Amino acid sequence: MGGSEERVVAVIMVGGPTKGTRFRPLSLNIPKPLFPLAGQPMVHHPISACKRIPNLAQIYLVGFYEEREFALYVSAISNELRVPVRYLREDKPHGSAGGLYNFRDLIMEDNPAHIFLLNCDVCCSFPLPEMLEAHKRYGGIGTLLVIKVSVESASQFGELVADPVTKELLHYTEKPETFVSDLINCGVYVFTPEIFTAIQGVSTQLKDRANLRRVSSFEALQSATRSFPSDFVRLDQDILSPLAGKKQLYTYETRDFWEQIKTPGMSLKCSALYLAQFRFTSPHLLASGDGSKSATIVGDVYIHRSAKIHSTAKIGPNVSISANARIGPGARLISCIILDDVEVMENGVVINAIVGWKSSIGKWSRVQAEGAYNAKLGITILGEAVTVEDEVVVVNSIVLPHKTLNVSVQEEIIL
Repeated sequence: MGGSEERVVAVIMVGGPTKGTRFRPLSLNIPKPLFPLAGQPMVHHPISACKRIPNLAQIYLVGFYEEREFALYVSAISNELRVPVRYLREDKPHGSAGGLYNFRDLIMEDNPAHIFLLNCDVCCSFPLPEMLEAHKRYGGIGTLLVIKVSVESASQFGELVADPVTKELLHYTEKPETFVSDLINCGVYVFTPEIFTAIQGVSTQLKDRANLRRVSSFEALQSATRSFPSDFVRLDQDILSPLAGKKQLYTYETRDFWEQIKTPGMSLKCSALYLAQFRFTSPHLLASGDGSKSATIVGDVYIHRSAKIHSTAKIGPNVSISANARIGPGARLISCIILDDVEVMENGVVINAIVGWKSSIGKWSRVQAEGAYNAKLGITILGEAVTVEDEVVVVNSIVLPHKTLNVSVQEEIIL
């Protein structure tokens, strides 16, 4: 079991600058995968989960950000976890399966028996060792992490039908118009290297179709026309759907939490989920305090060691405070992410908000929202270097970088 024949590599898809548009204004400053959730970069959570996989040889991050944007982080995390982490830049988007195939020679350098594929914008407990064990038992070429969701929300995701006994994937449909199942795809997979043969087969079919279109009339084949190049292969529609029901793909159901991190609002919810998970996985990362010598801490709170918190402040639950932040006397923070170099002055209040780098919240000011994570203005977001002057109230609003607010605003986008 411990031999080289059982080596594992992990690939984490991190996307690129064109993919983080819903994450603005926060992604204007930092690649979305490096935005901190529970005090750690978004991509750190799947990377640290990969560390628990037995015989892990290498972790690859695949995306189309510039390499310099990831260089420092990749170097730091490799040293911290003592696992080789490498960033691979795509020349263009190839799709989730195409991106994997594009780097197949590098991925196979360690001769792995199993390959994990994860999406960076997924928030869950990542039960990867358990998935791997199930995958080996099933004996197929791939296993998908799945979860049961409400019937109302299922259609937003890839719905699937699995055999209740064997767990075989029988049917897969991406975002169907009619209800198929309350089981959805979590965007976490483990494959054998045979997945490359399957992707190659699809890519060849797409090339053949493209050639056929060139020699046939446009009108006759218009319905078959596809707007992607033949080397753009999607894992869900092009691989999972055709292989379903052929005893090749299986499912592993998680009963823990799962969310997709598409918007800043969801990042606040996911930060709370990861903070709660720290209780079991990394309790040393959670702050504590009763107000006698240090600030009063309520619930799950992360505070960077360089942040300065006044002893009369009250922090939590669900608060993450980044490097060099300064929280003044009597400040009250609930359900918020405070980024680097932020100052919250005396008696400032922050509730259901993300406060951008180098921003300042004045005395007796309030920055707050209702906390509807999926609504457009459900949380308040301050971009980089926003100044909220004394006694100003900002409610359910988004403020772009480098603005000064000297009057109160509600349900506004300040450009």
